[in-house]
Amino acid sequence: MDGFSAPAFMDAIGDSLAVLTQGLPALFLDVDGTILDLAERPDNVITPPGLVTTLLRAEQKLAGALALVSGRPIEELDRLFEPLRLRASGIHGVEMRYNPGDLVSSLGARELPQSFLMDLTRLVAAFPGAFIENKRFSFVVHYRLALEAERPLRAAVMHLVDSKKIAVEVMNAHYAIELKAPGRDKGSAIAAFLSTPTFRGRTPIFVGDDLTDESGFAVVVANGGYAFSVGPRRPGAIATFSQPSAVRGWLAEYVDREDGA
Repeated sequence: MDGFSAPAFMDAIGDSLAVLTQGLPALFLDVDGTILDLAERPDNVITPPGLVTTLLRAEQKLAGALALVSGRPIEELDRLFEPLRLRASGIHGVEMRYNPGDLVSSLGARELPQSFLMDLTRLVAAFPGAFIENKRFSFVVHYRLALEAERPLRAAVMHLVDSKKIAVEVMNAHYAIELKAPGRDKGSAIAAFLSTPTFRGRTPIFVGDDLTDESGFAVVVANGGYAFSVGPRRPGAIATFSQPSAVRGWLAEYVDREDGA
């Protein structure tokens, strides 16, 4: 596999473009908190001007070896980056689109029961400011607008999960508790992409920002690649970006740089 020598890479942390200009890279990007700024509600995020063009040019420069790896459904990713259709994984690996023109596959995952959603909705209603995001294969309890309720809300959610006889994986995210069908994560999504012709033989690079991205970090490192976190450095990340705007700037510089520069 073409890659980066450790000394050369370490020397290049100050010029992080080196990871995209040496060897044959493959780029995986989380979305919320990584290339898009977080908002109080998922529906309120804004796609900055120029980002769609930057992603298109990066995908072309990488010969297609770029994929979004997100907790959002792929349908929402398409809406955010319209008219662009990229290779993508949604709902933490539950949904996959291996090629831009493919249909989205759900990999046999089962939707969580509506009865569970109803119970969760009644529970969350007792915490003003908290709300639920329904992704079919996962339910997310957001408490960004109810920070003071985090501890009792989390305890109540865990009690509900423990009382149900259904398989539910609990994941922590930025000001949120995600309850999802088990068996898939961002790491399994990246591993699946790396087995396809577009990504095979390339050095994987993954940029993410929270706990749900760490499974992806582990997979890219195990495959000789590199992980970057946005904000605090997370396990597996070799360096950090301060905020999503820094990641967007990094991508813009990459697509504007002449090969060999």
